[in-house]
Amino acid sequence: MTETEKLRIDKYLWAIRLFKTRSLATDACKAGRVKLKGQNIKPSAIVKVGDVYQVSKGIEKKIIEVIELSYNRTDSPTALTKYKDLTPVEETHAFKSMFHAPSLKRDRGTGRPTKKDRRETDDLIGGMFEKED
Repeated sequence: MTETEKLRIDKYLWAIRLFKTRSLATDACKAGRVKLKGQNIKPSAIVKVGDVYQVSKGIEKKIIEVIELSYNRTDSPTALTKYKDLTPVEETHAFKSMFHAPSLKRDRGTGRPTKKDRRETDDLIGGMFEKED
């Protein structure tokens, strides 16, 4: 491979618009939120067509397959053609928030939540997006 054909994973994730900045993509790689075949990868890892990456971004987890290399950041419709999203529907953020989000609305006039109420709410929210075995 020549120097022009090499593409770093952090630059690729930024170019296909999975991360807003390249430094956020670099930090995600360093933190172990980008994996190739279950192994953490460095931001300087070289991207190849056909590689399948697992990317965690907050509560959102994506599985992407590289279709085409993208060296520069482009508009969103073009960026979507550069990779294939293999994420199962059950793992998408929209699915989880639609079916698993509890209603956290308090009745009018009940006052401020007590410490016990707040802890119950935090426990409910904390366990909402965890993976069940």
